[in-house]
Amino acid sequence: MAEHAAMNPEEIERLLAFDREHVWHPYGPMPGAVDNHPVVAAEGVRLVLADGRTLIDGMSSWWAAVHGYRHPVLDAAVADQIGRMSHVMFGGLTHPPAVRLASLLVDLTPEPLTKVFFADSGSVSVEVAIKMALQYQRALGRPERHRLFTVRGGYHGDTFADMSVCDPVNGMHHLFTGVLPRQIFASPPPGGYADEPDPAYLDELASLAARHSGEIAAIIAEPVVQGAGGMRFYSPAYLRALRDLADEHGVPLILDEIATGFGRSGTFWGADHAGVVPDIMCVGKALTGGYLTMAATLCTSEIARVISEGEGGGLMHGPTFMANPLAASVACASLELLTGRDGRGRDWRAEVSAISAVLEDGLAETRGLPGVRDTRVLGAIGVIETVEPVDVPAIQKITMSHGVWLRPFRNLIYTMPPYVCTPDEVARITEAMVAAARSL
Repeated sequence: MAEHAAMNPEEIERLLAFDREHVWHPYGPMPGAVDNHPVVAAEGVRLVLADGRTLIDGMSSWWAAVHGYRHPVLDAAVADQIGRMSHVMFGGLTHPPAVRLASLLVDLTPEPLTKVFFADSGSVSVEVAIKMALQYQRALGRPERHRLFTVRGGYHGDTFADMSVCDPVNGMHHLFTGVLPRQIFASPPPGGYADEPDPAYLDELASLAARHSGEIAAIIAEPVVQGAGGMRFYSPAYLRALRDLADEHGVPLILDEIATGFGRSGTFWGADHAGVVPDIMCVGKALTGGYLTMAATLCTSEIARVISEGEGGGLMHGPTFMANPLAASVACASLELLTGRDGRGRDWRAEVSAISAVLEDGLAETRGLPGVRDTRVLGAIGVIETVEPVDVPAIQKITMSHGVWLRPFRNLIYTMPPYVCTPDEVARITEAMVAAARSL
């Protein structure tokens, strides 16, 4: 595959020159300050670069490609659907892939979540969730309840409402302070996943919620794992506390399961760590196995009923590519493959558990290294938190020399590998991360 896909040096330079001057990449300047690495093919858990090198993808393409690349089951699902229809508007129409996917999601999510709204991306699914909460309160005759209660350290996406519930101080959206809606923030959850809950922090949550009770529309959080806000793991007790506060103040609990859903943290849903059930849930990323962009927002029958009986007569949202048949078809195949419902006997729990064990063993030696503040593992997530922000290109040069693709950010060198990685492949990832940590 590598030999067939490789480009010659002149072709690579032309591609990079145009990319540098005209193609704007995530969170980067224009023109580009550093060259990106051209990928020409991917198969299994490996990316093939234009120069013929192959790299183990330790990022699952931003946590989505849990089955790796070119999986025959997912390829077949796309090929079958493209022979029927690639897209049809969802306004006034429906189709089997969407209905089948909604049925799967209702079956796989906690029992009260019975209504499914399809969105284009994870960010949009959070926008939809926030819109649900606001319309719900308005329909109940409580328009003054228009602010979101959350904790600092979170990340929920890059669209406008999403940015307002991301960390307002240390998050990537502080540039928009002053124009975003002002939400209600508690301190970041203290300690780690296994730490005993801090009574003082529980008191802070309770007092803050009580002080703003009359204006809270909903409580929103990432369950147990705060993703792009800092890759922190927190005690399930704090999630239970947020559930209790939502009940006490009569507001919905929104859980953003976009990064944590579908087994990534060791339980199928992040909320399972705490044994809680949200009123609104956002899912995405691994939903389609990384093949196409798609997400969903699920809610209870009660929330859907109240919204639908309100002044709008329904939820005021409708993306052009909502419930795209190609994406829905591959999402169905991905979920059936992940849960073993396709008859192939996949065991996501065993896969994630095996990855977790290798990550824990392989990253253990980084604890106590100069420049390393903390090393932590939960499920198929491994994180080295450094004392100072890392030089991303320099770290990537090291990890790529070990045959591994990682994408550090700020002071985090981390991995979320595909579930189908072998122990040897996960060990290669940890070796690359250890080398990076030793270079600090």
